[in-house]
Amino acid sequence: MFDKLIEIEEKHMHLADQINDPEIIANQNQWQKLMKEYSDMTPIVEAYQEYKKTKDAIAEGLELLGEKLDDAFRELVKEELAENKSRLEELQKEMTILLIPKDPNDEKNVIVEIRGGAGGDEAALFAGDLFRMYARYAERRKWKVELMNTSESDLGGYKEVSFMIAGQGAYSRLKYESGVHRVQRIPTTESGGRIHTSTVTVAVLPEAEEVDVHIDMNDVRVDVFRASGNGGQCVNTTDSAVRMTHIPTGIVVSCQNEKSQLKNKEQALKVLYARVYERERQAHDAAISADRRSQVGTGDRSERIRTYNFPQGRVTDHRVGLTLHKINAILDGELDEIMDTLITTDRMEKLKENQTES
Repeated sequence: MFDKLIEIEEKHMHLADQINDPEIIANQNQWQKLMKEYSDMTPIVEAYQEYKKTKDAIAEGLELLGEKLDDAFRELVKEELAENKSRLEELQKEMTILLIPKDPNDEKNVIVEIRGGAGGDEAALFAGDLFRMYARYAERRKWKVELMNTSESDLGGYKEVSFMIAGQGAYSRLKYESGVHRVQRIPTTESGGRIHTSTVTVAVLPEAEEVDVHIDMNDVRVDVFRASGNGGQCVNTTDSAVRMTHIPTGIVVSCQNEKSQLKNKEQALKVLYARVYERERQAHDAAISADRRSQVGTGDRSERIRTYNFPQGRVTDHRVGLTLHKINAILDGELDEIMDTLITTDRMEKLKENQTES
């Protein structure tokens, strides 16, 4: 670990020289890239420097105890020594966690896609509940929500809904939501009072830019069509809806929520970039290690991750065995307790992997 810390400290000093170089400052793209790398390294370097100072203070304290001291001063040195030893242990733990490789997508905005699965109308209604849950969570964190595409069901839910959540660290918290969400409740259409089980699939994709993935627009077929809706003003009278097909991968994206064809094209392209990037990222991860799986789940859309049981008022996350009896609060966007548990578990799992590899 300490060899790695020395290497990081040296790199940090080199970056400090680079970001103060007038030639590099003149090239803003390069300067910003180096500045981000420098900022990302700063917390671990500061912790390591404090660790070295604390270790030196402990050595000085032990040396002092070997000398003749009056009782009051000796006790003072002993107290300070105990505090420094405790702080040294804290710093070692802190540095170990900071050395865990950071997900490069953590600070990105996300595109969330929710689709009703088994359960027909009831699944579509729950897809609407999940959309509102994430929108409320975003509101609580002062993130911005932008609706991208919807396909409504007859009872007011969503067969499919996609939207962007923009805000600092959005992907770092929402990435654990990918998978199958199961709901158990009595549908409003059920006269016999029987509990039905339905499923909804959630996919959380980091927003991708042209620098993250290359798409040749010659490989993209763009079709325009008339937007569908429930009648009245919801139905456009022009061909403003857009469907994009990425021929090499077969990925199809539709956007029809905006009245402007140009705006729908922009949104469809954002989703297309995100899906192609996610496909490449998953293939890359699988190539690195076919058997490595985080304890909090693989992010696979087919993995059942959570159950929302309305009769018992509980929500259970199956990946970490967490059950909370506050379903209404959770569906109102109080997700931090679940997400904090998932983040902590994921961090500990990665820590184990790093220790095994080192």
